[in-house]
Formats: sequence, structure tokens, C-alpha cells
Amino acid sequence: MRFLFAFLPALLAGLLPVSWAHAASPAFDCAKATGQVEQLVCKDAGLAALDRKLADAYAKALKDWPANVAQEQRTFQRGWIKGRNDCWKDSDVRACVENEYKTRLVDVQIKGGLVMAPTPVGYRCKGEATPVMAAFYKDTDPPSAVLTIGNDQVIAFQARSGSGTKYTAANVEFWEHQGEVTLEWFGKKLTCAPLK
Repeated sequence: MRFLFAFLPALLAGLLPVSWAHAASPAFDCAKATGQVEQLVCKDAGLAALDRKLADAYAKALKDWPANVAQEQRTFQRGWIKGRNDCWKDSDVRACVENEYKTRLVDVQIKGGLVMAPTPVGYRCKGEATPVMAAFYKDTDPPSAVLTIGNDQVIAFQARSGSGTKYTAANVEFWEHQGEVTLEWFGKKLTCAPLK
């Protein structure tokens, strides 16, 4: 019995690095990693965890999407991987990669119905017949908003703001301050107020 107890700590110590290494691995095979970004994800436990989380969410969403949406999302995912890998050009490669993972994860969670959809809030904008609808997802990381005008929809992410609350996406900025909203929507600048 004494023999077993003497070797038990050594046995456990030998197993822990294997378990830890598995837990810190991304969803892709690091032996086949190419490029600076994939190698960074393999070495960085936080990025590897984000990779696994995204892979799990994507697999769950893929099962529920209709065939046409699933195909569209597969194409988008390939483009996203290319965009993530382009982070090697950024001055802060790790921050760029982390942001790419977090924003894509939120995108998949929302489009895949993996997070509870909040009740949208409506806004009437001066000179616009169609109201802006905004659904604010406070529990995503980063917090996000789905902004909709007619058939056009954008997922925007909370950004730093000196005052009020701001959400941004490519060509879109939604800024709410003291009950008024200013919205930049693909080149249009709008002033909006909550619907009553």
C-alpha cells in the first residue's frame, strides 16, 4: 500500500500536463497549423478556448439552419477564417485575433438562435418612413445589437463612448445619448427618437 501512495503523486503529475494540453488545444489540428495566426492560437490558451467555443456554437447552429442558410454560413465561415488569418498584418495581432473570434461567436450565437432574443426597441428617424428596430443583446461578449431597417439587418458591437451607448459595425454606427439616437447607416446620417 505504501508503494502505491509513494508513486501516486508522480502518476498524477504525469497525467496533468496531458489533460491540460488537451484543454488548451483549439478545435483544429495544431500539427497542421500554418501561418502566424494559427500558430498563435495553438500557443495561446485563451485563443484556443475561443476557437473551441466558436467551433461548438457553429456546429450546433449548423444543425438547425435550413440548407440554404447552412451553405451561406459555410461560405461565410471560410471567409471569416481568411479574415482572422489576416490579423498577422495588425499592429496587435493577438487583440485582432481575439476580436475576430468574439465577434464571429456572437454572430453565430445570434443567427443560430443560441442566445435569447431580446424584445426589439423601435426608433423613428427624421425623413425616414421605415422605423429602425434595435434588439440589444447585453449578455453576449462583447455586448451587441441587431439593427434592422426594412429588409436590411446588421449586427453591431458595443464600442467605447465618452457618453451614452454606442454600437458599431462596418459602415454603421448607432449612438444613443439622453434619449436621442444618431445613426450612420451606409453613408446616411439619421437622427432618431424612440417610438411612442
